[in-house]
Amino acid sequence: MSPDEFRLVVEKIRPFTDYIYLHVLGEPLLHPKLDELLTIAEKANLNINITTNGGLLERNKEMLLQHSIRQINISLHDAEENIAKSKWNEYLQTALEFALQTAPKSYVSLRLWNTSNAESADFNAICMSKISEKFNLSLDQLEKKVNGNGFKLAEHLFFNRAPRFEWPDENGEQTQTKKTCYALRDHIAILADGQVVPCCLDADANLMLGNIFTENLTEILQKERAMNIKKGFEQHKIVEPLCATCGFIVG
Repeated sequence: MSPDEFRLVVEKIRPFTDYIYLHVLGEPLLHPKLDELLTIAEKANLNINITTNGGLLERNKEMLLQHSIRQINISLHDAEENIAKSKWNEYLQTALEFALQTAPKSYVSLRLWNTSNAESADFNAICMSKISEKFNLSLDQLEKKVNGNGFKLAEHLFFNRAPRFEWPDENGEQTQTKKTCYALRDHIAILADGQVVPCCLDADANLMLGNIFTENLTEILQKERAMNIKKGFEQHKIVEPLCATCGFIVG
């Protein structure tokens, strides 16, 4: 999405929200004009939230620290699949140092969302050990189940552990029968080509509702498909088959 396209999106969503989240499966720190996008969002007085796998934090650290970012979520679990095992320690050290440096001005959430995976045991053990050492905490303390924002490591800095969930897949097994969801209740997602979808897990635009570049958000949200999805979740009903394949559960 170009800066001009992003500026148009911001103008169209601004009457509806005070918050913008830069993710939807993609890695925001790969965007070549991220600095400009953050400036556009700041000028619109939007609360900016970024979710990143953390692999490019060192390269973008100075730029990120110059902006007013409400929250940065670092998906530590992503490193297990996308970073060589020999570099796990280096990656974690960089992520933790960045978190500590950023926390005085932004909320930081360190996410380990694969606790249900037996094959992730080695990676998770390294994560827990590094965090324990960095913050002078015992493993028992880190493993304690907490509600809400997660375990507080320091001011503005939290550690979140959760099981891995199945992403929606149009060819996946429809295992869900009744559920509610945050989709269209408190958020929508807008993809790089302007497609509006109900939630941040629909990166492939399987549930296209309209296009923000050519339509107003009000008319998109009032279309029959959007209204049916929202009403269905309010009644704990699944309207779209894709949603029946999604493992995300509202707690």
